[in-house]
Amino acid sequence: MRRRRVIINTDAKNEADDQFAIVHGLLSPTFDMRGLIPAHFGTRRTQRSMEESREEIGLLLDLLGMTGSVTVANGAATALPDERTPVDSPGARLIIEESKLASQDDRLYVAFLGPLTDMASALLLDPELAGRPVTVIWIGGSGYRGYDEGSDVEFNLSNDVHAANVVFDSGITVWQVPRDVYTKVSVSYAELEEKIGDAGPLGRYLIEQLREWNATYHPAPIESRSLGDSPAIALMLWPPSGNLRLTPAPRFSADGAYLPGSGHPIRVCEEVDVRFLLEDMFAKIRAFGREHR
Repeated sequence: MRRRRVIINTDAKNEADDQFAIVHGLLSPTFDMRGLIPAHFGTRRTQRSMEESREEIGLLLDLLGMTGSVTVANGAATALPDERTPVDSPGARLIIEESKLASQDDRLYVAFLGPLTDMASALLLDPELAGRPVTVIWIGGSGYRGYDEGSDVEFNLSNDVHAANVVFDSGITVWQVPRDVYTKVSVSYAELEEKIGDAGPLGRYLIEQLREWNATYHPAPIESRSLGDSPAIALMLWPPSGNLRLTPAPRFSADGAYLPGSGHPIRVCEEVDVRFLLEDMFAKIRAFGREHR
């Protein structure tokens, strides 16, 4: 079976949805997983966010029995200081090296479930990267269509606005999944229990860490959560599972607003096939649980 070369860059301990996306990616035989890059997620809750993402990736690999079999390369510990200065890291270097192996018949897909720091750093370290057959999929940015949820700066964007501007200005292929789309991949506690509650230690951990995150950080009563990072996995598994609109690349203001940008074409995901995404993920987690009882 032909496989798709993939890197996942993840602020894995930021919330409770990265975990589902990482597991889904690692359990997908279509993917030739070239590496996982732990990303920072600002300093709101911790001064060691990238390290906490690394630890969470390690925990998931242990639950999957994959420790040592997947490359893990640390990303930047902080955001870019400006739009000209990279934050060098093993993660940025991994992106550069894997991009050199890409071809038109064998593209590299790099999914960003948090800030774009490591992609921007890679582009600043190696500007020729922008012309290589690499697709950047980013979960981030506010909605374009006038009914975006929340008036604050979208979280992934807020953790490195400079990086987003570097990437969107570069001309590299970008598929953006904005907030008004990724927030619609919601699952309830009841659904999770029904679908993966008996899927062994992996299924139990995924459910329990989601419940714990809500109990700790969500201010209102709630019995669900959006798996907002998972559209990146669906788009890599089956690109037609998303409706992607071609549009000129914008820039971002400090407060997260869209500004006129380079005009390079990007694709904005306006809808994702949530049924396909969730059912495929649940089925793979259940199968893993059966095989590892």
